[in-house]
Amino acid sequence: MNYKINPRTINSPAANYSHAVLSTNPQKIMHTSGVVPVATDGHTPTAIGDQADLVWVNISEILNEAHLELSDIVSIATYVVQGNDLGEAMRSRDENLQGHKPASTLVVVPELAKPEWLIEIAVVAVK
Repeated sequence: MNYKINPRTINSPAANYSHAVLSTNPQKIMHTSGVVPVATDGHTPTAIGDQADLVWVNISEILNEAHLELSDIVSIATYVVQGNDLGEAMRSRDENLQGHKPASTLVVVPELAKPEWLIEIAVVAVK
């Protein structure tokens, strides 16, 4: 069975999609949409490091809603707008994962869906 995951504790999706879809048969498998740096009040920080930290907060909230943990993440796809400090994106990832090492892809892109977004991350989690 598949369940759409859209926690009330983070901002609603920006268009017609779910933050994540959780599959529970035979394992829990969740694929998130690209998680963006938008706070519940609609605010987006300006610095790449602050945006990355906020994205990981939002990812944590999505995982919590699905009764999953950061250690259940098996794959990460990170998109960073060119010209931004990739080190800050990796720092935030490493701090949030606390030694957990899922598969990870980092892609530099010319832009994201909104000009103020400098980073977007999608994860797959399995339990």
